[in-house]
Amino acid sequence: MAEKRDYYEVLGVDKGAEKKDIKKAYRKLAMKYHPDVSEDQESGEKFKEISEAYAVLSDAEKRQTYDQYGHAGMNGFSQEDIYNNVNFDDIFRGFGFGGGQSSSRSSSGGGGGFESIFDLFGFGGGGGNGPTQGEDVYYEMNITLEEAASGLEEDIEVPHKKTCPKCHGSKAEPGTDTRTCPECGGSGQVRQVSNTPLGQFATVRPCRTCRGEGQVIDTPCKECHGKGIVKNKSTIHVKIPPGVEDGSRLRVPGEGDVGTRRGPPGDLYVIIGVKKHQLFKREESDLIYNMPISFVQASLGDTVEAPTLTGAVDLKIPAGTQTGTSFRIRGEGMPHLRWNGKGNLYVKVKIVTPKKLSPKQKELLTEFAEISGEEIYSTDKGFFEKVKEVINH
Repeated sequence: MAEKRDYYEVLGVDKGAEKKDIKKAYRKLAMKYHPDVSEDQESGEKFKEISEAYAVLSDAEKRQTYDQYGHAGMNGFSQEDIYNNVNFDDIFRGFGFGGGQSSSRSSSGGGGGFESIFDLFGFGGGGGNGPTQGEDVYYEMNITLEEAASGLEEDIEVPHKKTCPKCHGSKAEPGTDTRTCPECGGSGQVRQVSNTPLGQFATVRPCRTCRGEGQVIDTPCKECHGKGIVKNKSTIHVKIPPGVEDGSRLRVPGEGDVGTRRGPPGDLYVIIGVKKHQLFKREESDLIYNMPISFVQASLGDTVEAPTLTGAVDLKIPAGTQTGTSFRIRGEGMPHLRWNGKGNLYVKVKIVTPKKLSPKQKELLTEFAEISGEEIYSTDKGFFEKVKEVINH
């Protein structure tokens, strides 16, 4: 299956484009690729693509979701949800097709030519008041590197939409009745047909009287104000597996927002953020630690304590170790997320030169240099004198 193109790229607009510019870009492309006017064999698919892009970017809430999560964030919307608030009839009137007359009727009526943009997308007809899956909910959770290594279980408070506990989603005050909507006859949809020089163009949109429900509620529930849904916080127990990485997403099925009209709920996605550690740098399943050692330790060798996530271990520094040398400690890295075992800890040593020396230390180092055959410059010579000596040597 081909990967969806970026909506902004589809319409040819910048991410910061205003709504009027997005509408203008869509009208131009729709006029080019409308199946009733285009001779392009792929016009239908192109028209679907630009119409979906416009439906998302012209809606402030959907656009914000798309800007934050991309196409993945739109998975919680059905095709009907995406096109729900788009007034295509108004857009096509903007083409300047004069003389057109429109009429409103229930979705059971027929129309000539290209009946409805919803028919093009394969969900036209009377299914506008069917069940709709709830939206996914995203929760950010920050943990330490130690917690990422060991894994943890924790209760989190997640704000999301749930079925009203008072009316149980009926939207009506308990003990009261609902009635069939007189505007749409219970279908939840009305169809508007416009006559244009290209033929009749029909759009199907949710009934404004019953808001697509097909039923009129005379006494709304006081708890949810007739929405059937309330916002609250739920305590959810999550398990973070050992080895989780920064930016990982943990899916908790069915813990997103409740669906509408008995639709299934969305999912909860816990976005993991792993805090930076004071000692260790992480590279996939390996850890890096920069350890300072003295000149004497590097020269003579030593056994030092190297820190790990579970405690200190002994590390042997061989005599003559050079700065930048890396020592591997097997199995002291991070757990592998997808298979058993752990990565390694790499201790990278850095020789620290003392900034202050006592007279005795200077004397011993000078003696050491002389024994080693190294030339020692007197501290009373200036820089240019030292350079001159090197040049004339």
